[in-house]
Amino acid sequence: MRPNLGDDVLVATAELLTNACVHGGGTRVLVLDYRPGVERVEVSDHNQAQPRLRPDARGQPGGYGLLVVERLTAGWGVTADAGGKTVWTELPTTRPRWC
Repeated sequence: MRPNLGDDVLVATAELLTNACVHGGGTRVLVLDYRPGVERVEVSDHNQAQPRLRPDARGQPGGYGLLVVERLTAGWGVTADAGGKTVWTELPTTRPRWC
């Protein structure tokens, strides 16, 4: 089992929920989905605007949420829908090769 998986899932989930509240008009749905080998987190919000990584947020407060998610997880993405969007991320449950 991957060490600190629970902590990584918690931090990634908190970042996605915070982004949904601050930028997305509030959270619609939170889904935590475990499958053998991967934990998937999905957060849906009310805003169709696509999230983006801030290219250079050094020296500025905030703006690091997606960068944190990107570094803790195997990847993230966005699915648009009529009510807004869903931002998802996946974390391998076994130790990835890069650790």
